[in-house]
Amino acid sequence: MFPRRGPGLVRGMARTAVVAGTATAVSNRVSRNQAERWAAKDQEEYEQQAQYAQPAPAQPQQDMGDMTAELEKLADLKEKGILTDEEFAAKKQQILGL
Repeated sequence: MFPRRGPGLVRGMARTAVVAGTATAVSNRVSRNQAERWAAKDQEEYEQQAQYAQPAPAQPQQDMGDMTAELEKLADLKEKGILTDEEFAAKKQQILGL
């Protein structure tokens, strides 16, 4: 027959089961917390990228009369020699929104 095993063996097995169960619970909690942190970080990065991806608000278009008046003033300044051809062309493109 087998030698008799006392309560020490049962206690040892019970202790091992408790330790293993506790280790599993802790490991699962750590994994869950880490996954939540990664999800929060991903969400934050997504929001930052979405913020940069939004188009700039459209500039209100100038009235054609205002544009014509500004272009006429520029033409006068160019004729008087106050503006160079390059300055005139740059300002004209700016006014026309090109």
